[in-house]
Amino acid sequence: MTFLLPDSSKPMNTERENYKKNGLVYVKNPHLDLMDEDILYHLDLGTKTHNLPAMFGDIKFVCVGGSPNRMKAFAQFMHKELGLEGDSKDMKDICAGTDRYCMYKVGPVLSISHGMGVPSISIMLHELIKLLHHAKCRDVTIIRIGTSGGLGIGPGSVVITDIAVNSFFKPQFELVILDNVVVRSTELDQDLAEELLDCSRQIKDFPTLVGHTMCTYDFYEGQGRLDGALCSFSNEKKLEYLKRAYNAGVRNIEMESTVFAAMCRLCGLKAAVVCVTLLDRLEGDQITASHEVLTEYQQRPQQLISLFIKKRLGL
Repeated sequence: MTFLLPDSSKPMNTERENYKKNGLVYVKNPHLDLMDEDILYHLDLGTKTHNLPAMFGDIKFVCVGGSPNRMKAFAQFMHKELGLEGDSKDMKDICAGTDRYCMYKVGPVLSISHGMGVPSISIMLHELIKLLHHAKCRDVTIIRIGTSGGLGIGPGSVVITDIAVNSFFKPQFELVILDNVVVRSTELDQDLAEELLDCSRQIKDFPTLVGHTMCTYDFYEGQGRLDGALCSFSNEKKLEYLKRAYNAGVRNIEMESTVFAAMCRLCGLKAAVVCVTLLDRLEGDQITASHEVLTEYQQRPQQLISLFIKKRLGL
């Protein structure tokens, strides 16, 4: 039997407040303290094999995105933007020992790929959050930069998420733990979203807006597409659903934001989601823009985040 439970993993107020006061990353798992070694298997790192505080202790910004190539390009872009010495092409993938994710460190910035969908980003986040915890990182800001389908807005628009919602337009993430359904809040840091929106006003090359982001578990049927291998609904039903989503405040659709928001919130990380839209789903299902146009679109969130990071660093 399955039960709908409130989130039992919420930290005690006093314990969490102590971590918050010190700016440390909170990890609520008593089993970790009993382990002789913590192997971050999918990142090819570990507490005994690597000096995590020395490697990552100065990290202030973590940027995550689906594609390994895109996150490598972002790391190279940040290397140039921060004016760091050396050739950005010589940067090494810290996770080169695994083929699951890639990771690049650029000064106080960590750039990591998370794959596609809730399960993939969830695995990465568990190990990333433990990494930040073991490294004793302080005052970390984490931002997901990615692509999405727009809803009632033009292709190339950049959406800063104020609330991540599920397919029922509710701000919650449901996870089956053992045989219980645990519901977690998907609140994001509103001050951070406002700060990012303020930064966007300095960029006139593309439109930026704040809106709800809907996270689904599937790219085709789950997002109401008519062009998958399976489809059991009409175009009219699809449009009726998407218009309801729009009226509920949804401005883009992707597949990672709810678990990202939920996990970051529980661990005391200030988090934001910034995605560019590749098409307007009210106008169609297939992405038809050229490779050159899509590449330019994908650089837009990177430009915004670069401006934000440089502003925070006083550059």
